Amino acid sequence: MAAVVQTSYGRVRGTARDGVTAFLGIPYAAPPFGPNRFRPPRPPEPWDGVRDTVEYGPTAPKPGYPRPFDKLVPDPDIPGEDCLNLNVWTPCFSGPLDDASPEPGGPGLPVMVWIHGGAFRNGSGAVPVYDGHNFARDGVVCVTINYRLGVEGFANLPGAPLNRGLRDQIFALEWVRDNIAGFGGDPSRVTVFGESAGGMSVTTLLSLDLGLFHRAIAQSGAGAIAQDPADAMLVTAEMAARLGVEPTAKAFAALDPAAIIPVQNAVAAEVSMVPDPGRWGATTAAGGMSLTPVLDGELLTRRPEDAIADGAGSGVDLLIGYTSEEFRFFLMPTGLAAQLTDDVLGFVTAGMGVPSGLPAAYRDHHPDMTAGELMATIITDSLFRIPADRAAAGHAASGGRTWMYEFAWRSPNHDLGACHALELGFVFDNLTGEREGLTGPNPPQALADRMHRAWVDFAVAGDPGWARFDPSTRLVNVFDDPADEVVNDPHGDDRKLWD
Repeated sequence: MAAVVQTSYGRVRGTARDGVTAFLGIPYAAPPFGPNRFRPPRPPEPWDGVRDTVEYGPTAPKPGYPRPFDKLVPDPDIPGEDCLNLNVWTPCFSGPLDDASPEPGGPGLPVMVWIHGGAFRNGSGAVPVYDGHNFARDGVVCVTINYRLGVEGFANLPGAPLNRGLRDQIFALEWVRDNIAGFGGDPSRVTVFGESAGGMSVTTLLSLDLGLFHRAIAQSGAGAIAQDPADAMLVTAEMAARLGVEPTAKAFAALDPAAIIPVQNAVAAEVSMVPDPGRWGATTAAGGMSLTPVLDGELLTRRPEDAIADGAGSGVDLLIGYTSEEFRFFLMPTGLAAQLTDDVLGFVTAGMGVPSGLPAAYRDHHPDMTAGELMATIITDSLFRIPADRAAAGHAASGGRTWMYEFAWRSPNHDLGACHALELGFVFDNLTGEREGLTGPNPPQALADRMHRAWVDFAVAGDPGWARFDPSTRLVNVFDDPADEVVNDPHGDDRKLWD
């Protein structure tokens, strides 16, 4: 018999392995379909008896990744409507006892809540690399969550509240606050962490001063995208026209999500490939993503980076960073990099809001790069490195305890280099299996040991193990193999081009 925990809505039974008990697919909100479609999250129906939580729950409606990304970042699709669920891994049960409770004696353990990435259109808490077993092994209660994606979670639909997916994330954090003590966690010691769209979610949540978490880790997502409502409506109107419906929540609710996703995909591809401010609006084009959080004047009242610079979230410890060559992930495996020229580079970067003189200045700094390599470098800085630096500087200047990292180990596969998402297996200390497409067959375990330990130490003690970031010195811990190094203002010559 495995451990059983009482939650706000009913009892759940998990499964134990090697000193860690996992509870998978726990509903934290009602299924967002039928009368709940395009509405704010609401509590799930309570259940009687004990609910077995031994398998991942349904994932939110989403497309599959196109080739070659389906192999690089596997994304399981689990059918079912009860997709607003989460997973908990805990070391806090002493044996295979039914109706067990956390071991007595002392306060609860620190908690880490993972928000997955996927451009606000893909991903789930069930992605294999996000298995939280090794965090629990090392003394942390780990939680991974699902939230609504794509049109369901982020489209501007008149007649429905905006930022439904962001509201799901907040609802899940409220569930953690109210329930995690039953799993051995301390609700006053919560670290929220995420990557890509998950990292953008973290910085957005940080800017809201919710009081639901006490430390935050933003991986490759400091540039929290906040669309102007009118720009977001341009995306909605285009999708509605292609679907042959009115651009309203009522009209979209009459369609099955499966009917919407192909059109959602097509529009998303056009926005990312040709980020045209004249067609999609400046805030949409700048991020190269069609569906993101929106400045709704209610939940999200100003751009997250502005709020953080003004002191929002200054009481939350922040660890923030990026990979050295983020954008190679999007250009190299597809062969797109080889097709680029400097002329095309200027057009695309201008659409994404890069100042007109910067491509030429980058060319002067990097004369031997191909156009594709230069594009990857510029957009890595535009979308990832510079926003991370600015968020760190704003948080530190407001008195927030701030640390910064760079992940520099280069994958040998597909000319990826130190690309987007490569650090995930290292953070979770989970280098085997599904992620070999990114890392290659022999990634350095010692690097995973160090990076995973830094994340654990930050959650446990509020210190990842190197000097804090300060705008005057810009100290950054660079993770690499065979050793890490704390560097003063890495890539400083390029950074200064953005001042």
